[in-house]
Amino acid sequence: MPRKPVYEQLIEDVTASIRSGTIRPGDKLPTIAELARQYSSSASPIRLALRILDERGWIEVHQGKGSFVAPEPPA
Repeated sequence: MPRKPVYEQLIEDVTASIRSGTIRPGDKLPTIAELARQYSSSASPIRLALRILDERGWIEVHQGKGSFVAPEPPA
């Protein structure tokens, strides 16, 4: 079975962590550089995943401050 693209894996991991309460509304996510290291990836797929999570309402990206779990993420 082929591995999922990094951006899909990150989206699944973040949404699962939010659903389980491991990360909570308002929590700051690791930086793009930290996530790229964690996922042995370049920054591009990490940025893509964060953009998709933002568009879907799971996180809020604040330029210059970082990415945070949305106050009311989807159920």
